[in-house]
Amino acid sequence: MKSPLLALIGAIFLLGALADFRTSAQQNEGAAAEPQQTPGAQPQAQPQGPLVGPMARIVGQSLFNKNCASCHHHAMTSSNENAGQAGRAAPNTETLAQMTPEAIYAALTTGVMASQAQNLSNEEKRAIAEFFGGRPLGAADAGDAKNMTNHCASNLGLEGDRTPGWNGWGNDVRNTRFQSAEAAGLTVEQVPHLKLNWAFGLPAGGETSGQPSVFGGRVFFGDYNSFAYSLDARTGCVYWSYHADAQIRTAALIAPIKHNGRRTYAVFFGDKKANLYALEARSGELLWKRNLEQRLLSHITAAPVFYKGHLYVGLAGSEEIVSSDPHYPCCTYRGSLTSLDAATGAVLWKTYTIAEAPSPTKKNSLGTQLWAPAGASIWAAPTIDRKLNAVYVGTGNAFTEPAAKTSDSIMAFDLKTGKPLWSYQAVANDASPGDCIGPGPKDAHCPAVEGPDWDFGDSPILKDLPGGKRILVCAHKGGTVVAVDPDRRGALVWTADLTAGRDTTAPIQVQILWGGAADADNVYYDTQAGSVAAVRLSDGKVLWNRQIEPSPAHPGVGGRPRKGFEAAVTVVPGAVFAGGWDGVLRALRTADGHEIWSFDTARRFATVNGIEAKGGSLGAPGPVVAAGMLFVGSGYVGTGNGMPGNVLLAFSAE
Repeated sequence: MKSPLLALIGAIFLLGALADFRTSAQQNEGAAAEPQQTPGAQPQAQPQGPLVGPMARIVGQSLFNKNCASCHHHAMTSSNENAGQAGRAAPNTETLAQMTPEAIYAALTTGVMASQAQNLSNEEKRAIAEFFGGRPLGAADAGDAKNMTNHCASNLGLEGDRTPGWNGWGNDVRNTRFQSAEAAGLTVEQVPHLKLNWAFGLPAGGETSGQPSVFGGRVFFGDYNSFAYSLDARTGCVYWSYHADAQIRTAALIAPIKHNGRRTYAVFFGDKKANLYALEARSGELLWKRNLEQRLLSHITAAPVFYKGHLYVGLAGSEEIVSSDPHYPCCTYRGSLTSLDAATGAVLWKTYTIAEAPSPTKKNSLGTQLWAPAGASIWAAPTIDRKLNAVYVGTGNAFTEPAAKTSDSIMAFDLKTGKPLWSYQAVANDASPGDCIGPGPKDAHCPAVEGPDWDFGDSPILKDLPGGKRILVCAHKGGTVVAVDPDRRGALVWTADLTAGRDTTAPIQVQILWGGAADADNVYYDTQAGSVAAVRLSDGKVLWNRQIEPSPAHPGVGGRPRKGFEAAVTVVPGAVFAGGWDGVLRALRTADGHEIWSFDTARRFATVNGIEAKGGSLGAPGPVVAAGMLFVGSGYVGTGNGMPGNVLLAFSAE
């Protein structure tokens, strides 16, 4: 899922971004840094202000490739043409990816690699450390709940599933992102009276990309600072925090399991190092942790789904953002779906979205070996079909040509075995590695025809129709909503075009990204063009497509207001909620799209935990509604150079 921003800047990032880091690395191309953990080693100086979002990853990866890759080759190449050097001491990238940013930074500044890294600036060392560490440097102390001032007075047992909540990404195994009137505790008449109840600041946070879940009167969420938190839903007091190995972008999922012979509730979430965690929900104690793919650039961004004692979780990879670097042996990553025993974390099965394993193809201008096939990541939560014992996912684009037949597709797998059942491909030949758009010479990694990068970045929504029929609805980034029939092996039922207002001059024409929500009659999506639309489930007719003017209070590039939507929408009876790049959360009537409430989140807030915090753009995670309250995280850089932020907000109509 390539960023439109990155596609536009293409080759420029190696100059512009690295210039920001005073690129002494260009004068030190032959230096080989070998960061290893040194007991007791401490950094000499604390680096300043991290980059956030895709640019931070690009800078760290590029610096590593230029200065360190000669001794830390990618595992795929070291097992083949460089096999003769296998005895050297340098750890490979998979090993480095398991280290903390503090350990890598210490090794580069005062540890065993200080002499090799002496020509790197402090900012460059930080960039490398944070890229491999998967989180901001220094967040380990700043984010711990023990350092906060608003500890809950008591920590009794959970009320469990008897209390209305919002659990996981889609709030049910069908991923409808719908909350009933009873569970919402919020009528459409009350929506205009929503007021801010409390704000919780996220220490060291730059993005609030983890969607909260509400369960047993508590809020569970994880974030950019690599911590998972448990808060009281009514007051925002903190019960506990847990420090994960990397940034957390998934929604939390709470489910009952048996642990040491007794029934308890566990909180499940994934991180950007492809680790899946199970914590005891009341205490935050780690029950188990499982790495699902121990390789660099592999992430869990899709929230896990729980069904009959099993977890289902998709994996994504971000090789395409570094594929333009000629030092990088692209591309070998394939998306996958994994089933685990929820009680133990044991892997029951794992199935790749591309059946064929990657193999060497050609070499680029530097002689770096390239690989194929690759791509078809799973970015969003799987959907469970109880009737057919199937699990459905949407897949991303291909990284290599010819594009895999399962890229840009809706795929079905058998729940028990993981066997692929069928797939529906919406966009064929979508090979979209980085830095291949526009005029000028192309390196060997570029396809003959660059694809549009029209992933399915959202979860399929399973809905019943009158007369016993069912449909599976998903939207790809190009702006087309697709409905297929799960009972006829994914046969196409209808499509709906929501491309109105899309910037057709942009190299990457993104329209819909992180997802819709459905009630009994319609499905709702927001668009990058700045609209929210209602599509009738029975036939795909667009009932309304309301264009919304952005807030002028937060100008973006060129001083223009930040336009458009990327975050997933949420629906309750009578109202649909959508958050924009301008930082404004809006509620629209489902009947006609008329705006009935808005709140500007892109400002500073006084927080219940005493942490300085501000909001920003509203990105991937949508708001959640439960028991009379609405929760949303504000601050998102994402794929559109949005406004950073570090706050979780709670509203009620009381």
